[in-house]
Amino acid sequence: MTGQDWLEKDFYAVLGVPKDADQTTIKKAYRKLARQLHPDHNPGDAKAEAKFKDIGEAYSVLSDTEQRQQYDQLRAMTGGARFTAGSRAGGPGGPGFEDVFGGLFGGGGAGGGTRVRYSGGAGFEDVLGGLFGGGGFGQPRGPRRGVDLTASTDLPFRTAAEGSTVSLSVEGRTVNARIPAGVRDGQKIRLRGKGRPGEPGAEPGDLVITVTVEPHPVFSAEGANLKVTVPVAFDEAALGATIEVPTLDGSPVKVKVPAGTPSGRTLRVKGKGIVMPKATGDLLVTVQVVVPQKLSAAAREAVQAFGIATSGEDPRAEIMARARA
Repeated sequence: MTGQDWLEKDFYAVLGVPKDADQTTIKKAYRKLARQLHPDHNPGDAKAEAKFKDIGEAYSVLSDTEQRQQYDQLRAMTGGARFTAGSRAGGPGGPGFEDVFGGLFGGGGAGGGTRVRYSGGAGFEDVLGGLFGGGGFGQPRGPRRGVDLTASTDLPFRTAAEGSTVSLSVEGRTVNARIPAGVRDGQKIRLRGKGRPGEPGAEPGDLVITVTVEPHPVFSAEGANLKVTVPVAFDEAALGATIEVPTLDGSPVKVKVPAGTPSGRTLRVKGKGIVMPKATGDLLVTVQVVVPQKLSAAAREAVQAFGIATSGEDPRAEIMARARA
């Protein structure tokens, strides 16, 4: 993606968010649009495919703090205007240099006597270098390195946890990218040398891929650890039991629930989490005690008998005492 792309495209408008939107708002907007426009849901719809690519580009820039800062600075300096370097004011190439940047030079054009000072993320020449075709004003430069490109991909939770190779279409060519096991939602993966080719004698740019991980109905991830909430019956929690718990590979694992386990307690199963290159996580099982919605007559009598047998115990005594402290 070039500086000219940034001048021509309003990424905030593409995602339908205000310019002061926080990262949560930006991510929500992207996910909503990605679901609507995904090629799998719009087979053969070239227009939807183009919009899907546009929102991916917009999200790649706005979700990256450094790129977003540079984008905002460039758009603020130019007002989002499109121009051709070297064109004269009012010429056919659109607004001229003096029109767009006059304010930076004291209103007197590039040749004015006011000295420009620019502070912030990227330097003046870094931000505008692509527009002037060189690495500095009037100074010689060597072969220019290729431009970094951005792309995005959506992965099912299981695929993200186990790792996969995905094929991406980048400027008319197919790039195969290895996604490591345990990749996080929103994580960026940089592929060295997979961006736009550089000038002769210079290295190519990189390809930066933003990964969106779709949520799983049962599991969630916490680093290399896999988390799951499992319902248990009252008698299992009260008396103790050995229960079966699902794992990511589909095979159940037996977990011992100690007697007197309260709802919300987390039990750890070693080595049953996400297998990553440098570590294997654990399975974190959170117990959720299930209260029956309907009781048979016999079950009701049993519960009443239990209540009578434990009537001397007040389960709220501790919290009431702490509230008075």
